[in-house]
Amino acid sequence: MISEEIKEFLSQQRLGYVATVTPNGKPNLSPKGTIIGWNNTSLAFADIRSPDTITNLKNNSNVEINVIDPLLRKGYLFKGEARIITDSNLYADILAYYRSIGVKSPINSIVMVSVSHVSEVTSPLYDLGISEQEIKSKWKKHFANL
Repeated sequence: MISEEIKEFLSQQRLGYVATVTPNGKPNLSPKGTIIGWNNTSLAFADIRSPDTITNLKNNSNVEINVIDPLLRKGYLFKGEARIITDSNLYADILAYYRSIGVKSPINSIVMVSVSHVSEVTSPLYDLGISEQEIKSKWKKHFANL
């Protein structure tokens, strides 16, 4: 389900969005810069500054994660069930991985997401026959002018 190609994509994209539901049923969307493909069926992200996300997951473990390449306008949507880990061999392994890639922030816990569904996300521009290179060029120019 989570191929090597997807894992590589996640390692290159440093920003994704995690959607949870608040205890009173409201949506909550939170940016995360630590989303990784841990194995073929699980994603992980670090709880660095995520009190609302963690509270929401304790009440409802369903989660959606969206990671998109901002230049290519392509990415993935993941759906699954999360569990929060704070003290285990798995926590230590994932924490060691984050430290090895340069994450210095304190990590309160790790959220493991058992992925039940993965779908590709692409911009409607591709439906119009616009090439990946044209889209990438357009967005590079856009960001360069900010």
